Amino acid sequence: MFDIDREHPHYSARKAVWRLYRDLYAGGEQLRLRAQNYLARRQREPADVYAERLNRVFYENYIGSIVDWYAATLFREQPAVVFEGRDEAAKLFYSELMSDVDRKGSSLTDFWRRQFIEALISGVSFVLVDFPRTQVRAGSRAEEDASGASRAYLVDYTAEDVINWSLDERGNFEWVVIRTRAVKKDRVEDADWRTETRWAYYDKRSFRIYQRSDGEAAIRLIDSGAHGLAKLERVPLFPLRISEGLWLLNRAGLLQLEHFNKSNALGWALTMGLFAMPVVYSEREWSQMVGESYYIQLAPGDKFGWTEPEGKVYQIAADNLTSLQEEIYRVCYLPQAGGPLEKAAVQSGISKQLDFSMTQEVLRAYGDAVKEQMRRVLKAIEAAREDGIEISVGGLDNFDIADFSTELSQAQELLALGVESPTLKKEIFKKLAMKFVSDARQEVKDRIVEEIEHG
Repeated sequence: MFDIDREHPHYSARKAVWRLYRDLYAGGEQLRLRAQNYLARRQREPADVYAERLNRVFYENYIGSIVDWYAATLFREQPAVVFEGRDEAAKLFYSELMSDVDRKGSSLTDFWRRQFIEALISGVSFVLVDFPRTQVRAGSRAEEDASGASRAYLVDYTAEDVINWSLDERGNFEWVVIRTRAVKKDRVEDADWRTETRWAYYDKRSFRIYQRSDGEAAIRLIDSGAHGLAKLERVPLFPLRISEGLWLLNRAGLLQLEHFNKSNALGWALTMGLFAMPVVYSEREWSQMVGESYYIQLAPGDKFGWTEPEGKVYQIAADNLTSLQEEIYRVCYLPQAGGPLEKAAVQSGISKQLDFSMTQEVLRAYGDAVKEQMRRVLKAIEAAREDGIEISVGGLDNFDIADFSTELSQAQELLALGVESPTLKKEIFKKLAMKFVSDARQEVKDRIVEEIEHG
């Protein structure tokens, strides 16, 4: 017996940070409902004033737009996945897998775009390789294909889902525990919803699924057995890890939080400044009401006026907000996008390329990390199915300002050098072809690659 709900120390230390980063990324109503966790309360601020500030809270979400821009730019074209081999049935399977990787209709590009966004938010995301459960053990590969048991699929998990783990001497998972929660109702006529918690335990050979619903004291074992990668002796969970320097929410999260507090403080001060406060200079007791429908009576020597802020601190605050905005873009490797609009100027294509050179290098690092995870996942599926085909993953590098005609002219110049290498020519043709037909179906891409290979 063991505590399946026990959390890894690293998980316990970071789960509050992950919740903050997810709220900062989402913004909108999600952040407004939790604003009391992030809007700083002034010293001795009355509760009713703080409550009104919470009710009027707003959020300028720069970091969410930055993350989505990186995801859209990196996946502006589909990854170039090439399957080479003689097994046509296996190629057909992978072609179908590319269009529906999770049995929910998600294409390969859509699935890994979500993986990438999750990694930018939490620093890591996870892909689980699974195979359908069957009641009868297949006697041959044909029976496996007929029953659907060989139809591998992927499941995505967030950093908050993977609660406990252990690593072996090579840094691979020795075992892992995944916790998920879902709100369910068995029948539409049932009055109450219930929260169902599941724990999935995987080691290098087996899996166990535990479950507990609302009102149940004990955690029940509901399924167990060998998982799809048991013969490879590896845990079927693959992480997409982003280094600390490329973890965008970790770099810009505190800056975004500071901007949130100062922008709300400035907004509140400007709003209150619109309602001038009366000031009475008098030595006698003051009890008269002041307003648009009232009058006041002053004794000789009494004075009356209105307070109004000079505005110097407001200008300082506005300048500081602009500086914070620029810093958010700078630490996210987008310095050319963070300045005020009035500073923008018309740039040539070459100038834009120079400005985006650092951003492009960061995008290449992101693309390499995504392609490496994609390659490991697909090769694990191929090894488990024993297809005997070669898998290569390319692309995710077409975010330069240069268009396709520039790449085509560069390829022509390279071929004009007269290098006697049929392999080089084939690889050049493959790369150009995959870029040009990036939106085509996978079976079309496979056919093009095969035709290039055979001249």
